[in-house]
Amino acid sequence: MQPIESTLAPPRWQTWAGRSASGLVILFLLADAFAKLLELEPVVQASRQIGYPVGLTQSLGAIILACALLYAIPRTAVLGAVVLTGLLGGAVATQLRIGTPLLSHVLFGVYVGVLAWGGLWLRERRLRALMPLRWAFTRC
Repeated sequence: MQPIESTLAPPRWQTWAGRSASGLVILFLLADAFAKLLELEPVVQASRQIGYPVGLTQSLGAIILACALLYAIPRTAVLGAVVLTGLLGGAVATQLRIGTPLLSHVLFGVYVGVLAWGGLWLRERRLRALMPLRWAFTRC
């Protein structure tokens, strides 16, 4: 017998909130990927400031594009979120290494990661079953 929660459809607001959050993440990733693939001047300057060779810009853009596509396709969304988490961890480490401001630069990757996983959790029933939220005052 299946748990009651897994047979009930989530509320509409939950599905749309998840899609909206995921959509924002996908739009951000696509914009970042294409800016790097096209080697726009602000991207080239930022690469120099953080100490990355400019020649890696297009490769990084391709990796980000692959993450965005994996995350956008429902069947591979969890894999995309896992790979994206690794990518964002590298971004956080890079920003921390060069001493940028904590709340606006260093933690930006964390914000995107939380939005990505939150959006996926809201729209994916199987993920909610795997990682249920339990509040401190709720008995398990």
